[in-house]
Amino acid sequence: MIDGFSGMDRKIKLIENAREVLKDHHIIIASNRGPIEHQVLQDGRFNARRGSGGVVTALSTLTDNLELTWISSAMGEGDRKISQQHEGESIKSAIHGQTISLRYVMTPRRVYHKFYNVFCNPLLWFLQHSMWSSTHTPNIDEIVYDAWTNGYVSVNQSFADVIIEEANKTDKKKLIIVHDYHLYLAPGMIRERMTDALIQYFLHVPWPDMNAWHMLPQSMRKPICESLLSADILGFQTTKDARSFLQCCEMFVDGARVDYINNTVTFGENITRVKVYPLSIDTDELRSIANTPRAKISEDVLKQLLVEKNIVRIDRIEPSKNIVRGFRAYSLMLTRHPELIGKVKFLAFLVPSRTHIRQYQRYIQEVEQSIHDVNNKFGNDSWKPIEVFYENNYTQAIAAMKLYDVLLVNSIVDGMNLVAKEGPIVNEKDGVLIISETAGAYEQLKAASFSVSPTDIEGTAMAFYNAVTATEADRSSWAASLRDTISNEDIFDCLNRQIEDIGQII
Repeated sequence: MIDGFSGMDRKIKLIENAREVLKDHHIIIASNRGPIEHQVLQDGRFNARRGSGGVVTALSTLTDNLELTWISSAMGEGDRKISQQHEGESIKSAIHGQTISLRYVMTPRRVYHKFYNVFCNPLLWFLQHSMWSSTHTPNIDEIVYDAWTNGYVSVNQSFADVIIEEANKTDKKKLIIVHDYHLYLAPGMIRERMTDALIQYFLHVPWPDMNAWHMLPQSMRKPICESLLSADILGFQTTKDARSFLQCCEMFVDGARVDYINNTVTFGENITRVKVYPLSIDTDELRSIANTPRAKISEDVLKQLLVEKNIVRIDRIEPSKNIVRGFRAYSLMLTRHPELIGKVKFLAFLVPSRTHIRQYQRYIQEVEQSIHDVNNKFGNDSWKPIEVFYENNYTQAIAAMKLYDVLLVNSIVDGMNLVAKEGPIVNEKDGVLIISETAGAYEQLKAASFSVSPTDIEGTAMAFYNAVTATEADRSSWAASLRDTISNEDIFDCLNRQIEDIGQII
């Protein structure tokens, strides 16, 4: 841990360590979604803009300060066209004053559809976020088998081919960093043809226990585990995820030798070091965004909606975020404590997500119905219990975080949930955090938060009441503790831990 330094000091130390440790290496990062998306302009030129997603945000410090190549899927027509023009050569794209070397993996659209829309989402995503109801779902039929063979395996093979081609362009040592559940099979495919590469794999979503993985056929879950055991370093967000993976290896992989003391797995000739790297945020950058003119305009607008105490939640609209139970708990608190009617408001900033997936469509309807029910039951001409903002407006969300008295993060399960870390950093009211025990951030933040079981509506209602009635002294103490924890364990600390672990084995 880079402790006792400011955020800028930790950033500088990270960059220095990375440049020293990796100076002799050809660095390749691979993820489904990349750092830049290209649009084709009317005159035929290309416009580059920074891509969205947690992987891109988390690694921006490294991409801005190290020479590396990032390999990702061609997400749109612009990516495809510029990739065709370069015919397998790296694309140098400049954005925000930095030049990034890119390679795109182009797969037929039907293949990518099977990979992403049938296997990755919703099958793997739902499995890893404990969202299946085993009496009814999932149903692993011929469509899923086809999506595995002719979608997931095919796309992972395409990634492995491009990664190996790119890695072989120089005689330097190879460091290949692969990200997230879309590319489980890539490490194994790379290792088969590149035995001397150092492979690090990092998973951004939860790794559930072996009972959840039993829902996936052995012909799928076993290759996933075996491939991950081709990596030299395997990173998870929490100790629970890491321990679950070790148990899965012991159960599903014949010949795997699991060392629970040193957190390693020996499989064949390879030793995989299983590590925990909780993702975090750049606190200085976040504070800077919170103080921009645009954020202050949003803050002024939101202030007009506030009452004595204000609850805030910021989420994508998806079942794993547990939005409906949060509204039901709020309704229960108002029923139990009618003296709070008109004095406590719930502001929900909800971003539509994966609207093409049937389960998500149904969940949006449930969310809208629950909001309607609460507002109809308790609202009046002068007070609306729940105010909802259906838009992807990050600056507005940051402005809302400055104003909350209570921040609700009650997800059913999350890899991390960075909202739980962003809120306490910018909040100006000594706001209280209510966090689910199954959110990844809970492991770091539980000591200064109200913890709830995600299914416990009664307990969440009590947490709401205790939070809005907490003393100023308690609120101040908890808020200060959260700020210290998040600041000391920021994104630079997380990345530096990874660099140090790489340095120990190269």
